[in-house]
Amino acid sequence: MKRALVTGAGGFIGHHLVRLLLERGVETVCFLRYSSTASMGLLSHLPEQLAEGVNPVFGDIRDPDAVKRAAAGCDTIFHLAALIGIPYSFLSPRDVVSVNVGGTLNVLEAARETGARLVVTSTSEVYGTAVRVPITEEHRLHAQSPYAASKTAGDQLALSYHCAYGIPVTVCRPFNTYGPGQSRRAVIPTIITQALWGERIELGSTEPTRDLVFAGDTARGFEALSECSSALGRVVQLGTGAEISIGDLARLILRILGRESMEIHSAPERMRPPGGEVMRLVASNSLADELAGWKPEVPLEDGLRVTAEWIRDHPELYPPRGYVI
Repeated sequence: MKRALVTGAGGFIGHHLVRLLLERGVETVCFLRYSSTASMGLLSHLPEQLAEGVNPVFGDIRDPDAVKRAAAGCDTIFHLAALIGIPYSFLSPRDVVSVNVGGTLNVLEAARETGARLVVTSTSEVYGTAVRVPITEEHRLHAQSPYAASKTAGDQLALSYHCAYGIPVTVCRPFNTYGPGQSRRAVIPTIITQALWGERIELGSTEPTRDLVFAGDTARGFEALSECSSALGRVVQLGTGAEISIGDLARLILRILGRESMEIHSAPERMRPPGGEVMRLVASNSLADELAGWKPEVPLEDGLRVTAEWIRDHPELYPPRGYVI
């Protein structure tokens, strides 16, 4: 890997991956959503010595010409650009499908034209509530939100391009990634921001369990899969093999922050629609280990401490009031 394109480079996982690639000395093209302010997203928080290596390209993932221009000369493409808000997908499914399916098609066509190695980002949400655990890559797919359905479609499209056109693609399926830079929309920043600056913790359902992977570990997984020929044409998931309920997660964060006395409430407005809640997710990471030698390294409590410190140091990114869909 000499020159890589990262779509969604200014996003949460994207900027962690860009940082890793730059540290490795990889020339990195960063595809960013065009705006009048030319926002670099979270890339603006990279250390100065790394930020100098960022090669930004602004456009829209739904524009095939823009994607092809960005991919020119790249030997590897990491496709992370997506609309990831599950609550938003219930409100605007057409927008989510347009970006997540149409954008993936454009990236696949760019890879087909350039011959680049491609890693497409999936999500554990495609499984729905687990029917058996730990979840392996052979688990049934059962989308319980328009977001999950759009990612399922993108995954299958990517695998079809491998079969039909020989595109060297791997579908990387990370479980719930967390860490510095994650938006308040996600559950861990929601808990941390309320614990730091609120009077009580308000969440949706506290019963679901999740398998939480630190962002640095997820970025390493993307890199490992991009260099793993035995993962071509396959789905490989990244998880820890451990699960924790949202309620226990909130209590752990409150203990880390020294705020054990705060009350935890389930707020109706934060609930998913009936039938939309995924109750249990926990991964087997044996295939990632077998094929690419990847295992998670950061313990949950250590990762939560780092994340809380980052949020405390960047209050401008976490407004004290309101709920971000």
